[in-house]
Amino acid sequence: MTDWTFSGAWPYEPRWFDSPDGRLHYVDEGAPDGRPVVMLHGNPTWGFLYRNFIPALVEAGHRAIVPDHLGFGRSDKPDAPELYRIHRHAERLDALLESLDLRDATVVPQDWGGPIGLRWAVRHPERVSGLFILNTFAHRPRGPVKLPVPLRLFRTPGAGELAVKGLHMFVRGFLFRAGVVHRERLTSEVKAGYLAPHPSWKSRTPILVFPREIPSGPGGPVSDLCGEVEAGLERHFRSKPVAIAWAMRDIAFTPDILAQAWLGTFPDARVTRLEDAGHYLQEDAHERIVPALLEFLAQRSP
Repeated sequence: MTDWTFSGAWPYEPRWFDSPDGRLHYVDEGAPDGRPVVMLHGNPTWGFLYRNFIPALVEAGHRAIVPDHLGFGRSDKPDAPELYRIHRHAERLDALLESLDLRDATVVPQDWGGPIGLRWAVRHPERVSGLFILNTFAHRPRGPVKLPVPLRLFRTPGAGELAVKGLHMFVRGFLFRAGVVHRERLTSEVKAGYLAPHPSWKSRTPILVFPREIPSGPGGPVSDLCGEVEAGLERHFRSKPVAIAWAMRDIAFTPDILAQAWLGTFPDARVTRLEDAGHYLQEDAHERIVPALLEFLAQRSP
């Protein structure tokens, strides 16, 4: 059996939410009346990505909530691609977070956690008092989307299955190599934490669906969802506190996305630019991100 504490790196009590599509895992640490901080992962990670955030938040009196999307972490992993479309992820997260009846929450989204989690925020702005944005996207594309070669491979029928489900390249090639600058931090224990959720061909179906959901242009279901989120951010959050921590060596979400999309929507946001961090900035730079997050939360204290 898998030791889901990974030698003490993830010592948190598992909590469960039953959705019609399968059981979702999440952790909920800290004082029940503490300010909620909802941290959202993307592909192919899980809540483990935020293991270095939770203790500091709890010590500061906050409530740390970290869900695993269906198909990731300890959540169920049905071998059914249609369950992993972005709108399905967003609907399940909305149901989970609404079950917690959160107030005065801060949302911390990264990667696919952006469109999935910020959709909850813009649909329930009365519950969310601030945003702390990590490398992600949530804007409708303005034109054709140029994808790097590996992502084009993953989207190719047959070749994508072999690469992602067979060779586990999204984890071994991107997460363990191209997505992290300081690879020495990915110890054997950390790698075990990221390998454990997807040990088989069938369990890797959700990893493959995400790159196939990336919008190719302004039209389509995911672009429409992003359009809703973008409009909601402008409507509800320009008057609320927003801060950004951005990895400048992210090959997926480049500095141009920070400048054109996020600072276009939030021109007054305070930005922490992490010059030597990659896509998985929580691994590369947590010792700089966490203090910035705590300072952001402290500035909003009553």
